[in-house]
Amino acid sequence: MFILISLFVVILLIIFATVRFKIHPVFSLIIASLVIGFLFGFKVDLIITSITEGFGKTLSSIGLVIAFGTTIGVFLEHNGGTKTIAEKILKIVPVKKSALAMNIIGFIISIPVFCDSGFVILSSLNKALSKKTGIRLAVFAVALSTGLYAAHVFIPPTPGPLAAAAVLEADLGLVMLLGIIVAIPVALTGYLWASYIGKNITTDEDKSDEGPLEPPISGSDDRNFFLTLAPLLLPIILIALKSFAEYPTHPLGEGVLFDLFIFFGNPIIALLLGVIFIFVNSKKVGSSTKNEWVLRSLKESGSIILVTGAGGAFGNVLRASELSTMFYMGDLFISGLLICFLFAALLKTAQGSSTVAIITTAAIMAPLLPGFGLDTQVEKALSVLAIGAGAMTVSHINDSYFWVVSQFSHLTVKSALKSHTVATLFQGIIGILVILILQLLFVEN
Repeated sequence: MFILISLFVVILLIIFATVRFKIHPVFSLIIASLVIGFLFGFKVDLIITSITEGFGKTLSSIGLVIAFGTTIGVFLEHNGGTKTIAEKILKIVPVKKSALAMNIIGFIISIPVFCDSGFVILSSLNKALSKKTGIRLAVFAVALSTGLYAAHVFIPPTPGPLAAAAVLEADLGLVMLLGIIVAIPVALTGYLWASYIGKNITTDEDKSDEGPLEPPISGSDDRNFFLTLAPLLLPIILIALKSFAEYPTHPLGEGVLFDLFIFFGNPIIALLLGVIFIFVNSKKVGSSTKNEWVLRSLKESGSIILVTGAGGAFGNVLRASELSTMFYMGDLFISGLLICFLFAALLKTAQGSSTVAIITTAAIMAPLLPGFGLDTQVEKALSVLAIGAGAMTVSHINDSYFWVVSQFSHLTVKSALKSHTVATLFQGIIGILVILILQLLFVEN
């Protein structure tokens, strides 16, 4: 019982440190690792060893992957790739379904690009389409924000699920595949809520007397579109093929072809190929500008990498305790997924950051999964997704993304709460329900 009380106290410490004193999660998690180690009665050398080994082990598998994935996202953001993808989709979808198109665009863009950056980049399209179609801006705003958000918490190489997969030692290809399956209905849930609630919300932009605007669509051809998508799709396909090749029946054989898929499907190699591809796509950009983009991507990824490592350190200290034996729930492992969801939702709602909520929850849940009966690769992947569903529940005033959506869409706080925030609540609920259905379908009881 003392161990459980200690864990509860340390979790409150993490929340209090990040919310009240604005201490960076890296330091909050490392301090929490030290505190929990002393409370558990560990010797000093065991505490230090657990922290350093957990930090190093986590980053050895995921550090470069996060850096490479962030680089792809930053280059897409700056070289016009995100706009190219958006423009192509808007050409395909009928104008009256343009809100659905923005939801789809957000879904695709947010796989490599942070959701807040994606919203900033695409907000001008929202305004132009609102003027052209006469549909309220709030509809487009929430459709886009929820499409971005769905991919942000479920689909690697977005940093949150990527880090959680590393901490929980889940198969990345499986997380990607199941993440896409979960994220699609979650994104559509956001679109449906946007269509329902958005038509009742009027913004200053809707009251503007400016004439209809054409969406800023350039004549990008199919070749440019597929070249733009290639740095994003290539790593995903290679990682998925690696998981397929490693299936117990070895559908691709065990010879040279198998070895090639294992090598090129390694997340580090796959993402590196994506980086090389996007460098080639940006050949018209000057070398000094490219270096600036690389420096920005390393700056963005550096903080995430350190938080991920700190989460791994915290989880490793917990693994050294008796927590896994105290939480045996083999016959009720659905509740294990629900606990993952609720824990992430608590942290998300309390401190605002989805990425921090995902990484922290993954670190806490890692030693508990065997006790929950979540120890196969499918179960670990579903655990990553359950944490992701919780980490989107809910986005409100302590979340920077909430303010990006509201300010760039001219939404009042009240309007943003009943549109964007409520949408994320419904998305989280639908997400965990889909995950539980997948568990019933794919996991043998």
